[in-house]
Amino acid sequence: MNQAYYDAVVKMEEMGVDAEYIQGWQGGFLHNPEREEQRLTEAYSAGFEDGQNGTTDNFGKWAK
Repeated sequence: MNQAYYDAVVKMEEMGVDAEYIQGWQGGFLHNPEREEQRLTEAYSAGFEDGQNGTTDNFGKWAK
């Protein structure tokens, strides 16, 4: 398993980041196809984009 991926997911969970954002980030990071349009949320889409870019800079914006 990729340590950067694991560390990022653990950090998001510890920070209480929105589950939709985490799911999006995971999908984007792993280069999975994006969800179908009717299931997209703002948090998921933001996470997906950040995951694709491999960025961990925006987690705090989605913490509850």
